[in-house]
Amino acid sequence: MIARLVRSGVLIASLAAAGCTGSALDGVSAKAEKPLPQKVLSAMKAKGMPRSSAVMARIFKEEGKLEIWKQKSNGRFDVIASYDICKWSGQLGPKFMEGDRQAPEGFYTVRPAQMNPKSSYHLAFNMGYPNAFDRAHGRGGSNLMVHGACSSSGCYSMTDAQIEEIYAFGRDAFRGGQREFQIQAFPFRMTAANMARYRNDPNYDFWKMLKEGYDHFEITRLPPKVDVCEKRYVFNRLPEGDAAFDPNGACPPSTQSGSLMTAYQTFQTKYEAAYNGAAAGSTPAPRPSINGVQEAQLVAGWSRKKARGERVPLEPPSMETDGTVAVTSRMGRVDSEAGRRQAALDAAAEEKARLAEAKEAEAAALQRQQEAAATVLPAAAPSETTEAEIRPDTAAVERQTEQGLLGSARKRLRNIFGT
Repeated sequence: MIARLVRSGVLIASLAAAGCTGSALDGVSAKAEKPLPQKVLSAMKAKGMPRSSAVMARIFKEEGKLEIWKQKSNGRFDVIASYDICKWSGQLGPKFMEGDRQAPEGFYTVRPAQMNPKSSYHLAFNMGYPNAFDRAHGRGGSNLMVHGACSSSGCYSMTDAQIEEIYAFGRDAFRGGQREFQIQAFPFRMTAANMARYRNDPNYDFWKMLKEGYDHFEITRLPPKVDVCEKRYVFNRLPEGDAAFDPNGACPPSTQSGSLMTAYQTFQTKYEAAYNGAAAGSTPAPRPSINGVQEAQLVAGWSRKKARGERVPLEPPSMETDGTVAVTSRMGRVDSEAGRRQAALDAAAEEKARLAEAKEAEAAALQRQQEAAATVLPAAAPSETTEAEIRPDTAAVERQTEQGLLGSARKRLRNIFGT
């Protein structure tokens, strides 16, 4: 069945650039026509990858990596390039709604019309969010991209040099006949150790569902055929007869390759053993993830206020696992007249509080001075004396003077005559 899917062109994937609006692939932008570097072409040749063969991409949030995989002459895919994601916004976990700043997670499709050679973010391509799974769950949002300029508010942003290469991979594959390519966006590499780390996360069931598609690719090295029924992803299944997959309806009878099923069961046996071992041991602490629709609504409200130009905290609010909301105290810059008015009100309130504090401090200082003065001992009262006690005894003074003079004369005579 796998060979049948490959021949039918169902299992195809690739990566290119993303942007803020969709655009036709054929553009006049020189940056959009920039060829792949010679070192990449040499690596492709060494791996048996025709220049125009199909491509796909895998994104790993926690590791901050974007990988390009390209089809070899034998039909299987192999990695040809890996890039450090410059910026992605939000936390681990899926995107729920417009303004929640979450970069999407899931399986998405890019077609030529989604390539934007004239993006204001250097080069870009639209990821195709929301897909059938997102819409079945009422999730919305628009213009979710992979793009350049290293700036993100819900996208995966690369450097300009990186996006030129990524864009070129997609461009060449489309010109070689590929009609669409797949982007697989994951919260992290879905190893047994990582799944054990996040086993208590509120998004674990969603990630476990994505892992089936992840595992199919690990086994086959072919982008999985992706459908949605009963509001969940299903992978590499062919509906029987004229049945079709309905994202909101019951899953129809379907078949799957026997060899794939056997390989998957063997893969899962090894995985379960590794998972149990990791869960029983010590693992690094997990990173925060979005706490469902409730946190998405908080962040979306913050985004709407910011878009209106209101002065908001520098960072969006977050929700803890116990439901409490954390908000940073630092305020962001003012972007509009309404924001400036609010900033003026905030400044006036701060000045009023400052003056009140200064007045209170001054009163406290005065109080301390008064208390200190009250603790000083009073000066001794002057004694009552009579005028006679105060007036000197003239006669006594005169006698003392006379005796002093006579004494001095006698002393001098004795010194002279020796008597």
